[in-house]
Amino acid sequence: MIKITGTLVNYYFHCKTQCWLSANRLNLEENSEDVRIGKVLHEISEEKNKYAEVALGSVKIDRITDDYVVEFKKSDSDPEAAKWQLLLELFTLKQKGIEKKGRLEYAEKNKNTKSEIIILDSAHEAKLLEIFQEINDLVLQAAPPKPAFMPKCKRCAYYEYCFI
Repeated sequence: MIKITGTLVNYYFHCKTQCWLSANRLNLEENSEDVRIGKVLHEISEEKNKYAEVALGSVKIDRITDDYVVEFKKSDSDPEAAKWQLLLELFTLKQKGIEKKGRLEYAEKNKNTKSEIIILDSAHEAKLLEIFQEINDLVLQAAPPKPAFMPKCKRCAYYEYCFI
């Protein structure tokens, strides 16, 4: 079984081709303006909070408070991917004996922050185990899955690889 990271879980929901490429070390995100913006937002968040990013094995957690594991996102453009990334973080902590609720925080363009509470339950845990196996099976394939064009692809760091 490969190491499952929060990024891989996010990419699995966002785009299977991106998941495969990233897991197989084909990273094209260095040239992405959106990725740079996301990194800056994380840095700003870290400066404001001394309890910023925690690494726990192959999982990086943006922030842990007394009650929550907090995951920051630049926008709410893919809430399902963000939700499962946060559920992985909650699951990883639970495996270490730490149970928390999750909070997704989206930094919107108008500078308002929107948030959503996520709770890890037994149904989510069972689904995560299925997702781990699906990701493992996906990334061990000899070639990436053929990309399916969607409007979100135009802003993706992998756009040129997939469509040009």
